[in-house]
Amino acid sequence: MTERTELTTVETVHEDRSWLFTIRDEYGEPDEVLLVPCDDGVEAWINRCTHEAQRFDTGRGAAMRDGQIVCPKHGSLFDSCSGYCDNGEAADTTLPSVDVTVDDDVVYLTDDDVSFAHEGGIDDGDDEGPESTSHIGF
Repeated sequence: MTERTELTTVETVHEDRSWLFTIRDEYGEPDEVLLVPCDDGVEAWINRCTHEAQRFDTGRGAAMRDGQIVCPKHGSLFDSCSGYCDNGEAADTTLPSVDVTVDDDVVYLTDDDVSFAHEGGIDDGDDEGPESTSHIGF
């Protein structure tokens, strides 16, 4: 049976137009996932363009237009429901998906190949920043 991790609500994703979280793959490597509105539900895609690994959401939300995710680098448009791009530099590619399930308006991560790390981008959960040995205060 697939384990479920509660993420957010469908309403939040539709209101904010996207919701970013970090996962860890089977080797413990982090990756970012973008939840985006799709019809009455949501879809989850790896947070990068298939053309040049450009992040869609860099911490301020993903650019969305008419049900499409906009790549900020070259303007390729990905359908938020299918992940397919039919234009620009990323034409004829599909975003890698991550399995999520919606139950009573709550979105759950249900992908057996990954585990939930934290809400936000990869760097947002890093509480162990570099330590300074400098005597200068800012």
